Amino acid sequence: MSVHVDGVFYPEAEARISVFDHGLLYGDGVFEGIRAYEGVVFKLDEHLERLFESAKSIMLTIPHTKEELKIIVVECLRRNGLLTGYVRLMVTRGRGDLGLDPRKCPRPTLLVIARPFPRLYGEEAISAIVASVRRNAVTALNPMVKSLNYLNNVYAKMEANRAGVEEAIMLNQQGYVCEGTGDNIFIAKKRALITPPPSSGALMGITRASVIEIARAEGMPLVERDFTVHELYNADEVFMTGTAAELAAVTKIDGRVIGDGAIGPVTRRLSERFREYVKTHGTKFSL
Repeated sequence: MSVHVDGVFYPEAEARISVFDHGLLYGDGVFEGIRAYEGVVFKLDEHLERLFESAKSIMLTIPHTKEELKIIVVECLRRNGLLTGYVRLMVTRGRGDLGLDPRKCPRPTLLVIARPFPRLYGEEAISAIVASVRRNAVTALNPMVKSLNYLNNVYAKMEANRAGVEEAIMLNQQGYVCEGTGDNIFIAKKRALITPPPSSGALMGITRASVIEIARAEGMPLVERDFTVHELYNADEVFMTGTAAELAAVTKIDGRVIGDGAIGPVTRRLSERFREYVKTHGTKFSL
């Protein structure tokens, strides 16, 4: 596989960054996970817009325009022979020293990886827990910034691993349901959809926004509001959304069966529509 590092494509085994890169030393940088489906890079413009917004929040200047990054992403897919695959695009603060001061990093580092990547949880429903660790407060590290610092999420994922389930659902500082370790969350109750609002502290995912668009086009009632763990346990359906997960049904949480324990009709319908949607919303390319 070929990996892009600062303007050069290297064989995967030869790709290198400095041990003094602040992305490695301090998680100082931003990233995007992007999927391509049958020659369409799904919502590439939206991913790049979010990347630049995240970079602006941490005062990181990306050394390329959005159009230049589009060319690099597509070229990375081409060089790896992928019409369908996953792209990880990262911009770090760059090489500095062992101090925190970002002024010691004169030039950011750009990394682009493209590889085959199936749906994170496959086609089956998953089980989850409600994590004890809370999502970062917006006054500490705003989760709207898609940064390389994911230790908060890793803590919650470790809890899921210890519990023997696939995912952990995180609450915000106020105790409301926020999101998963790497995905957004929806519940369905009497065929109406509920998902946490932007003020919840969750990352506003691109797959999330797409599912909202699809649901509204299908005439499904949908509201963005805070909801509690009690509502989560008593939902008819629960599903997660994200670039890696796409749509993943959750049928057991903290040992409680959700609905009838099967993938529900709302989740199935939205999953089918999403598979059609991704083929027509994005940047087309060919090998």
